[in-house]
Amino acid sequence: ETHGISFRIQISVKELLDKDILLKLLFHLPVSYPSTLPDISVNSDQLTRAQCMDVKEKLLEQAKKHLSEPMVHNLILWVQQHLKGVIKQSATVCNEKTTLSEGTEDGIWMLLLHLDHMRAKAKYVKTVEKWASNLRLTGRLMFMGKIILILLQGDRSSIKEYLILQKTSKVDVDSSGKKCKEKMMRVLCETEVQSQHKRFQTFEVKEYSALEELQKEFETAGLTPLFSEFVPPLLK
Repeated sequence: ETHGISFRIQISVKELLDKDILLKLLFHLPVSYPSTLPDISVNSDQLTRAQCMDVKEKLLEQAKKHLSEPMVHNLILWVQQHLKGVIKQSATVCNEKTTLSEGTEDGIWMLLLHLDHMRAKAKYVKTVEKWASNLRLTGRLMFMGKIILILLQGDRSSIKEYLILQKTSKVDVDSSGKKCKEKMMRVLCETEVQSQHKRFQTFEVKEYSALEELQKEFETAGLTPLFSEFVPPLLK
């Protein structure tokens, strides 16, 4: 009623040399859809990040042509018919780019989330690890006493997709053991990574026995101001 709906569709597209390309399309339809464009995210293990971004941009261009009418089905038909052309075009444009510049087209962003609790901790942790891996996000899932923090770094589009997944997927269980969505999450900070911040190379789950240990993790990453502003208030 307030966030709209999100769903993932997997399609297989015949590509060059008759090789199948598996596309994972994530659609977030806002409450005002179809008067408002959907958020679209494109992932594929067989395409580069830049190619996925190109496919997404082309889909949004098509979506504008169908504004005010249901469009998801049309968009899927379109991508099945035109994927080959988009990839060919993308390859000629991106040939001279380095892998580094592909990853930083949209800037590298950082997200700090606070979770109130995890009832089904093992399953929840596994889900967060899987999302981070699929979206090529690095960072930490941090436990210290009752404090649970998720710190992520990556492409801005991936950070946005992670937030959609975190808000709309059934990641935990309620007091009766029934699967439920995350309703007690707070976004503490969402900002572009600056030169003084150290980039995390992997995503790790870590437990800290004391606040000093947690503080050291932030200090090592050049994120002391972030720690000072957001973590101590959580102890009150």
